[in-house]
Formats: sequence, C-alpha cells, structure tokens
Amino acid sequence: MPIDYLTRLTARERTATANLHLGVLLAFVAGALNAGGFLAIGQYTSHMTGIVSAAADNLVVGNAGLAVAGGLSLFSFLAGAATTAWLVNYAKRGSNGNIFAVPLRIESALLLAFGLVGGTLRLHEVVSISLTAILLCFTMGLQNALITKISNAEIRTTHITGLITDIGIELGKLIYWNRSRDVSAYAVVANRSRLRMHSALALAFFVGGLMGALGFKHAGFSFTILLAVPLVAMSLAPALQSRGHE
Repeated sequence: MPIDYLTRLTARERTATANLHLGVLLAFVAGALNAGGFLAIGQYTSHMTGIVSAAADNLVVGNAGLAVAGGLSLFSFLAGAATTAWLVNYAKRGSNGNIFAVPLRIESALLLAFGLVGGTLRLHEVVSISLTAILLCFTMGLQNALITKISNAEIRTTHITGLITDIGIELGKLIYWNRSRDVSAYAVVANRSRLRMHSALALAFFVGGLMGALGFKHAGFSFTILLAVPLVAMSLAPALQSRGHE
C-alpha cells in the first residue's frame, strides 16, 4: 500500500532502500528550491560554502551590508538544522512512534507558505537580504539535518560537493588495476552500491534543478506547492497508518 511505503521512508528502522528513496526525493526538492529560488530571488540557498565565501569577499571589499546578509543566511541554515535536531531528540525521549514526522511537517508547511506568500516576502528585507532567502535557508538547514539524522549521516541532500567527491573516489577505485593476483594482498575495490547511491542523489539534485528552474519560470512561487505535496504525504502517512490499524 502507498501509506505503508511512505511510512517506511521515515521509520526508525532503516533500510538501504528506504534511505536511497528518501534521499533521492529530498535531493530533488533541494535542487528544485536551489535553482528555482535563484530565479526568484537571485540567491542560492541550499549550500553554505558559496554564501560564506561571498560574505568574506564582501567584508574585505567593504560591502558590510552584504556580508551581514551572508551571516544571516548562514544563521538561518544553522537554525533550521538545530530545530530538526531538537525535535528529533525530543521525540526520541517521549514517543515510540515516528520521530521524523514533525520536521517533515514543518518543512512542508514552510514550502506551502513560500508558494503562497513568497512574492510578498521577497519585498521585505532584513539588512539587505530578502525574507524569502532567510526562509529558504532555514528550510534547507531543516531538511539537511533531517536526512542526516535519518540516514545516520550517510546522506546529504542540499549540496553535492561531497557527493561528487565520493563519486570520483569510487570511480578512481573502479578503474584501478590490481596487478597482484594474490588474494591475500591488498586490493583496491570500488564500493559499487555507494557509487550508485551517490550518483542517484547527484542526478536527482540536477533533475530537481531543471524542474525547479522551469517551474519558477512558468509558475512562479506557487511551484513550491507541488514540491510540498510528497512531503505532506510522508509526514501524514505514519498517523494514517496507525489510525488504520486501530
């Protein structure tokens, strides 16, 4: 049943398949928000490397306002990650049910809010950064911490620098020629399952970026409502499943 499948994606008991499917979905969402959000507000919001570097550059050349804006983006991402950590750890102590549903509900609610009032938020700024950018950075921090907690730090979805690095490492091992035929000797062997997983995540981020750019170009902020739909379904599935078993 679809509800059973959606529930397994965020269940406490993890499988490699559930981690992969959830990771691909969230990587798609992150790619769509990052690329589409850039078209909407002129700023990438899913990875902090560029934001921190830009803040340093702006500080050096005297653009204090832009440097502070970068700091606010970083703080928003941190706040999102901290929120997920607090919610998940609190749920672990007080419930035997699904401990990841609440952060998913918050993320889906933020995406819905972004889709409905993102255009209005863009007109309001803190220092020189749009409230829309702050909202997206918080959402991406929330999501990245969520998949990190769910997968025991095996998967990240809001940026692909680490994914591309790991793909390169596994490809390097894949083409390495083990000259010795002695099975007891050290052999270089690629982790093919890891290579497939990281390739799938990187591809999902890229495809999400394409769809996000097209969606924002033709539908504007309301495109994020579509992105929220699968997150809403996953967040509600555990409760619906429990109710169905009563």
